[in-house]
Amino acid sequence: MTNNDILRRLRFALDINDAGMVQLFALVHQPITEDALLAMLKKDDEPGFRPCTDKELCQFLDGLIISRRGLKPGSEIPRPTPLDNNLIFKKIRIALELKEDDILTLLTKAGFDLSKSELGAIFRNPDHRHYRPCGNQLLRNFLKGLSKHHRGR
Repeated sequence: MTNNDILRRLRFALDINDAGMVQLFALVHQPITEDALLAMLKKDDEPGFRPCTDKELCQFLDGLIISRRGLKPGSEIPRPTPLDNNLIFKKIRIALELKEDDILTLLTKAGFDLSKSELGAIFRNPDHRHYRPCGNQLLRNFLKGLSKHHRGR
């Protein structure tokens, strides 16, 4: 999955308007114009498309976490880090305060079965021997289940 696709799917699932998206970027002191945002939300083959970088997606996800949960007392805005599907999944889980059972329910709504142990392996430290990389199919189905849960489609 591309960063642009993840951004579009999250925007749809959580029903965030353009102004809301701009505000999420502003929470991490990353001003973005509405035109630049709209260019990132376009499909790959549309004129004016602009790829969403890992840094921009990370900042959006951090903004989502801050908007929903706030900053920990005494901490500062996180710096963007290199992303992989596991970290994207983890940041969404944190922002939406999802527990294991909530995630498994969302995956079931998308028609994707996963056991608790398989899910736990995705959120483990990459150095752990039972760590499992999160594939595109799992992330796509999670976002699909999230969309069905919040939007009914």
